[in-house]
Amino acid sequence: MGRYITLMSMLRAPLLALCLSATPIIGQAHPHVFIDTTLRAVVDEDGTFKGLEVQWAYDDFYSLLIFADLGVDSDGDGRLRPDELQRLEGFDLEWVEGYEGDSYARQGGQPVALGPPQARGTTVKDGRIITTHFRAAEAPAAGLQIKAFDPTFYTAYALVGQVEVDGPCTAVIEPADLDAAYSRLEELLFATPESEATDYYPEVGESFADTVMLSCDQ
Repeated sequence: MGRYITLMSMLRAPLLALCLSATPIIGQAHPHVFIDTTLRAVVDEDGTFKGLEVQWAYDDFYSLLIFADLGVDSDGDGRLRPDELQRLEGFDLEWVEGYEGDSYARQGGQPVALGPPQARGTTVKDGRIITTHFRAAEAPAAGLQIKAFDPTFYTAYALVGQVEVDGPCTAVIEPADLDAAYSRLEELLFATPESEATDYYPEVGESFADTVMLSCDQ
């Protein structure tokens, strides 16, 4: 929970300053959903990347919205019955066409296709919904880069803990340059004509994303 509070402060404070000192379109800049993300890469013994397990821990406010939308946790105690948990299962895996799941892999600068999500469980802890899914893939693991982000920055993903690797590789995390990301966001928003502000929002989410790099001894 501490990491979640740190993330909220880190993301909101600089953007709040922009909101208070700039044009109305800046007010649309802050994320609306906050997700702590845990990743686990699966690599074969021959060094082939076989897929990515993704865990999303939703912020408590968004979790409350989902509870209300699905009609669960009516007593508000944050503890769900088995049938209520079943109702939550897969709620975030019904993806619209074109949605890439906010998880991205690249090899040599080229996108690596991640398969459709396979549900691997849903839990609720301290009032927060935590879901897990797996996406199959096929690519050389050495040098693979993985990122978790929403291009529109509507959702802010925070990579938490170490990235686990099942197989003969290790993962190194390169933190995002947040100062550069905020500067880019401010520049793009100020450059947006007011007449276009309601229909356009720069896709800056990747600028705020940490980069996971796989290294393999093969």
